[in-house]
Amino acid sequence: MHEGNRGDSERGVLVRKRRKGIYILPNLFTLAALFGGFFAIVMAVDGRFDLAAAGIFCAMVLDSLDGRVARMTNTASAFGEQMDSLSDMVSFGAAPALVAYVWALQGLGRWGWFAAFVYCACAALRLARFNVNTGVVDKRYFQGLPSPAAAALVAGFIWLMTDAGVRPGEDGWLAWSTVAWTAFAFTLFSGLTMVTNVPFYSFKDVRMKKSVPFAAVVLIALGIAVINIDPPSVLFGVFVLYGLSGYAVYAWRKAKGQHTSVISTSTDEPDERGLHD
Repeated sequence: MHEGNRGDSERGVLVRKRRKGIYILPNLFTLAALFGGFFAIVMAVDGRFDLAAAGIFCAMVLDSLDGRVARMTNTASAFGEQMDSLSDMVSFGAAPALVAYVWALQGLGRWGWFAAFVYCACAALRLARFNVNTGVVDKRYFQGLPSPAAAALVAGFIWLMTDAGVRPGEDGWLAWSTVAWTAFAFTLFSGLTMVTNVPFYSFKDVRMKKSVPFAAVVLIALGIAVINIDPPSVLFGVFVLYGLSGYAVYAWRKAKGQHTSVISTSTDEPDERGLHD
């Protein structure tokens, strides 16, 4: 009888050990970022492209916070990592492609959905490669343009044009065909840059807990003030510069004869070596 009770007790302990909860705080940020992408798609369908672009930018901010919150509160988990990847695919993969397609690319016929699909597919490939290469990539750099920055390029252009009074299908101060083909170029550039081996600075070595000079706080305040002057123009300009910065770093390293890959070590799995070239 005693042994039976002990067996039941041990099984109960095993059951309790197998139960794994889900951390609420970081996943709330991830779900909020996912909602930003979903909101962008809904607003695009309703023809509110300014709000669609704003939804993608809000998802960007929230996506940058969930990982930091998880690390600061020691609540990082495998579930959170998978959830973050799925959220990124919606908010920075499907949403920008669909918003761009509804806004301008559908007027280009097959070329339009070609560009939208290439962007969406490249976002999926970039996220898959990021998950595989997590342990071998130099943490200071991203391998290829990160998907939030790629989404910001596409959404930023739409937001800039919408704020300037450009309407889908209408010729104003700028011919709509020019706008549509420019959107096509930005969509393709953003998508293909995500799957290149060009190094982009990740800002992951910036320590939020580290003390900084007073002047740094003043510069941050000035930066916020500049953004508030004209958010669409400033934000779009910032991400255009960031999208080109990786190619500048790549060209500089190439000219100096330095190693251009951000892969710091090799993997023992032969089937994955091609992802690190």
